[in-house]
Amino acid sequence: MAYTASSLRSSYRFLLRVCETGMCSPRYSDPMVVVYIQERDGAFTEVFRTEVVLNSLNPTWITKYTITYQFEIVQILLFRVFDIDTQFHNVEVKMLKLEEQQSLGEASCALSEIVSKPNRSLILDLVQREESVPSTHSQHQGKLTVHAEECFSSKTTAEMTLKCLNLESKDLFSKSDPFLVISKVVESGMSIPVCKTEVSKNDLNPTWKPVFLNIQQVGSKDCPLVIECFNFNSNGKHDLIGKVQKSLADLEKLHTGREGENLFLPTPVGHDNQNKALKSKLFVEKYSETVQYTFLDYLAAGFELNFMVAIDFTASNGNPRLPDSLHYIDPSGRLNAYQKAIYEVGEVLQFYDADKRFPAWGFGARPIDGPVSHCFNLNGSSNYCEVEGIGGIMMAYTSALFNVSLAGPTLFGHVINRAAMIASQSLANDAKKYFVLLIITDGVITDLQETKDALVKASDLPLSILIVGVGGADFKEMEILDADKGERLESSTGRVASRDIVQFVPFRDVQNGPSVVQELLAELPSQFLAYMRSREIKPCS
Repeated sequence: MAYTASSLRSSYRFLLRVCETGMCSPRYSDPMVVVYIQERDGAFTEVFRTEVVLNSLNPTWITKYTITYQFEIVQILLFRVFDIDTQFHNVEVKMLKLEEQQSLGEASCALSEIVSKPNRSLILDLVQREESVPSTHSQHQGKLTVHAEECFSSKTTAEMTLKCLNLESKDLFSKSDPFLVISKVVESGMSIPVCKTEVSKNDLNPTWKPVFLNIQQVGSKDCPLVIECFNFNSNGKHDLIGKVQKSLADLEKLHTGREGENLFLPTPVGHDNQNKALKSKLFVEKYSETVQYTFLDYLAAGFELNFMVAIDFTASNGNPRLPDSLHYIDPSGRLNAYQKAIYEVGEVLQFYDADKRFPAWGFGARPIDGPVSHCFNLNGSSNYCEVEGIGGIMMAYTSALFNVSLAGPTLFGHVINRAAMIASQSLANDAKKYFVLLIITDGVITDLQETKDALVKASDLPLSILIVGVGGADFKEMEILDADKGERLESSTGRVASRDIVQFVPFRDVQNGPSVVQELLAELPSQFLAYMRSREIKPCS
């Protein structure tokens, strides 16, 4: 699977199994499941129906559905089970009118709840909506087991270094500028390009940089590939120098035998010899295969994302009791920017944390009868920093606003080091955990170098840091911390961060749509994978 910096999307097929018990009717049912997905406006759209299983209270359905998993959003699925009346058994399932069928119950969940389970299976209780439950009918409707499996047939990637010898020159006054295009041959006989090399300038014996082919991407190791060598022309009309047709298995044999394969040119249709053999040869200098585990492989192996949050309580936010404050708690229930960031990010990440106990801190304030603190427990405890669920973070945040005095300055170093300490302790215990610290701030940090030092040190740990800037401050320094926008961070001692662990988003740019969370979380799976691969941690380890 290929991961990009902008998103993580993976196809999942659903295998559904339901066991219905406690039904009043003694007869067996003829059940079918209808699956819906929730749209952005909250409405549910039907996406597929299973087949009908006759005479069963414990059916297993064969029908599968492919859905695109998106890490950065919450995808709510609704499953409705119906007993199909006998008179409709010869009707195609997609033509059935659901209002004419008996409801056997329904259940809902987030897709992330399924994929974050070690076996990718989730058992849901079927319930009846009250308006459809007869007074004599039991509320217990049975259970629905939903299973997800990744569609990709292979995670193996072949790495090859290719070279050619004795290419023919296609230019009058110089040597050729060759490059390779590798295409897969589909059932119709068409060739579909899957990768190409760089152009090797003025070279009749080129060796190109390694190319990478996912075996699933080309079908299998035995599927035919067409490798074409072209002479580059700036007008886009590239000259074909020669071609070969080989599978990955064939190319591996060429490498093992240190043999070359002659290129050929197709001859016009109607000639006895369709292919003109050339003296030019293709060689496979290097061939190796590696397994590239996916983010979802790690989830299935029991790895977790542990959510942490740190909130800016500096005086620049304004008096929390006044409506123009960024910390103002609106009696109408309208969320302020801090609450929105906590809720929207936490809503996505909570499914990947088994115990849903989240460390939560504040910084830049003076607790009652104490000095200014740059990392205090949001729950007011002097002993522990965790709260229960996203609701616990929201309650602790509101309570803290009435129990601390806003102060300053804005320092990040303390909370980053605190989060790093937790990640370090977890690493020492070989826990299958990766930590995500959300920092929400309104101002310019005054400990930029100390923050850089803390981030460079933390880049070796299982930790990512999401920063949300709220209000109208100048956040140029935040852009510096996000390595996407410039050079990789360097500490005061000259040490360079081992990887990018920061993602920054100014909330004002995206608060009018759902993209704030998507943009903020976009890089998280690739940061997770970068850490795992740098340490050669495999899902099964």
